[in-house]
Amino acid sequence: MDRFRMIFQYFQSNSESVMNGICGLLALATVKMYTCFDFSCPCLPWYNMLYGLGIMFIPPVALFLCGLILNRQSLVMLEEWRRPQGRRKKDLAVIRYMFSSIIQRALVAPVVWIVVTLLDGKCLICAFSGSVDPEKFVGFANASPVQVQQLLAKVPCKDDELLRNNTSRKAVTRYLRCWSQALGWSILLILIVAAFLARWLRPCFDQAALLQARHWSNYIDIEHKIFEETCCEHSRLFAHKCILHFFESMRQEIKLHSFSLPREGEEAEGEEDLLQGITDQDQVNKLLQMWYYEKPPL
Repeated sequence: MDRFRMIFQYFQSNSESVMNGICGLLALATVKMYTCFDFSCPCLPWYNMLYGLGIMFIPPVALFLCGLILNRQSLVMLEEWRRPQGRRKKDLAVIRYMFSSIIQRALVAPVVWIVVTLLDGKCLICAFSGSVDPEKFVGFANASPVQVQQLLAKVPCKDDELLRNNTSRKAVTRYLRCWSQALGWSILLILIVAAFLARWLRPCFDQAALLQARHWSNYIDIEHKIFEETCCEHSRLFAHKCILHFFESMRQEIKLHSFSLPREGEEAEGEEDLLQGITDQDQVNKLLQMWYYEKPPL
């Protein structure tokens, strides 16, 4: 358990390489999820668009929330934004830097999902097969409006008997797939250009402010992590002391069960130093309250 706890704490750290690795794993998992997903368009009017757009946009929302949950800084940023002023001022530039970093990493997997679905084309064909102009395709010219809507709704279904060998179905499929792939490549190109500009225009801005925001963002995260570890250590020692006090009349039985007890002098000297004189529930509550409401200055 200690090994798993160490690995979990390592992945919860504020290392940019770890968070970038998590974002990469989410992106790869997104592609794997889509390739393993059994896409089955209902081929019914009014339902195709709901199903196609739902598959295209609902999983990205879930992936975005997963990106926020896995990013430790999201909780740290919210606590820093909501905490009282106390004796330490809040720097909005640091909060904006943390928010920007969190959103950028959380958007990687959703954007990958949307781009992959557009390049594949199945979702857009299912969603908009009933919205194409039937006059552009010869096979639907002699059908009534109701029949046209039914035939267009069945375009995504290759095994349907009515459209199995229909050339117009293939034409509509190619038409919508071309639009879908063009849209996917356009989004991908826009993202690449935006990343290129952000990468090369960054030196044009104030680098000192960027370094300060990055430094204090890391500091807030590390301070939060060390405070939690210190609270856990204090809780363990405090619980140890309370249990020893409760079983004070059973010291011989505890020693027989390999529960090593310090001597009276060592216990009073060692644990009191580690507890730093905080040996009462009200004192602990007051300490935590002071840390939250009156954050000490740096």
